[in-house]
Amino acid sequence: MGGQLARVFRAFNVESRARREISREKPRPAPRHPTSRRDALPDHPGIKEEIYRKDDRLLSLLKDVYVQSRDSPVRVKDGGGEHLPHKLEEKRLTKLGHLGDADVKKVSKGKISIVEALTLLNNHKLNPQIWTAEKIAVEYSLELKDVNSLLEFFIPFTVQEFPKETKKAIKST
Repeated sequence: MGGQLARVFRAFNVESRARREISREKPRPAPRHPTSRRDALPDHPGIKEEIYRKDDRLLSLLKDVYVQSRDSPVRVKDGGGEHLPHKLEEKRLTKLGHLGDADVKKVSKGKISIVEALTLLNNHKLNPQIWTAEKIAVEYSLELKDVNSLLEFFIPFTVQEFPKETKKAIKST
């Protein structure tokens, strides 16, 4: 109820209020300071002359300046290394998949790409005697415990076909 009442008052006499606001005299902006005008400065000949003039006195003072530092080298505080770049990781080339340019070309040692993970899991599933955990660890530069965990817990997609239910549902006994 309150929303409808507010809407009625808001929409009441909108056109005349808008005309009144438009016809009201607008405040004039404050005058600008003469130095804020940028258009007259580049054409002024005195400014161009001042820019390109060499001051021999200042140049001789600048040549006399010699800085000699005797401080010991600053030691960098070890802040946990969160902002410092880490040692460059060793990378290895991947066994490329079928995606061409979209495939990952290099992977850090100790990691594998999705295509490689599915490939090695499929190879292990088809030939577990040939593709043992040790061979996979050596082939893909992985740790043996990671490979064992991968083979134990990561199950690739399998297609299962369930028979159509033509018979009556089995009654629980």
